[in-house]
Amino acid sequence: MPKITTLEELHAHYEAPVPTSLKKVARHLTPLYRRWIEGARFAVLSTVGPEGVHGSPRGDDGPVVRVADERTLLMPDWWGNNRLDCLRDIVQDGRAALLFLVPGTNTTVRVNGRAHLTDDEDLRRSFAKGDRLPATVIVLEVSEVYTQCAKALMRSRLWTCGDLSIGLPSTGEILGDMSDGEHGGKDYDRTYPEYAKPRLW
Repeated sequence: MPKITTLEELHAHYEAPVPTSLKKVARHLTPLYRRWIEGARFAVLSTVGPEGVHGSPRGDDGPVVRVADERTLLMPDWWGNNRLDCLRDIVQDGRAALLFLVPGTNTTVRVNGRAHLTDDEDLRRSFAKGDRLPATVIVLEVSEVYTQCAKALMRSRLWTCGDLSIGLPSTGEILGDMSDGEHGGKDYDRTYPEYAKPRLW
């Protein structure tokens, strides 16, 4: 199949950007963008580094990030699987983006910028959940923020299409397949929710 390899070829297939898609871009968190982001409990963190690109779902039981000021977002790094894909990218490159989603609205908000990590003790303690602290905190310096087109969520009916997971392979099945039965299986799927509860933070 043919490849599109130049910007001229790409632009030939599309019209000019919709004017509002450019007008809505802010270089810092406006009051309305701040309010929207502070209402989000879930975001996808995207990063780029020498090993490629990575995307990581991030969620919390309240705001998924803390707004430090109009140009700075703070995200605690809670318990995960310790692959550290995005964190390695941040240390080695720094380019990062967050896509915030809120159930019930087709609006999404994207923040692009540069990130770094900190292990500042006082900052980590400010995110404490009981006696648990995040290992590090991601500090994202905002370069631009804007709403994304709602059509993707409208097409997918993400919040209203019901449970579409029936018949899909489970994590236990995938782990079992990838490890030749050494890991995963039905027991993994059955026990994981209880296993994960004390390890969420």
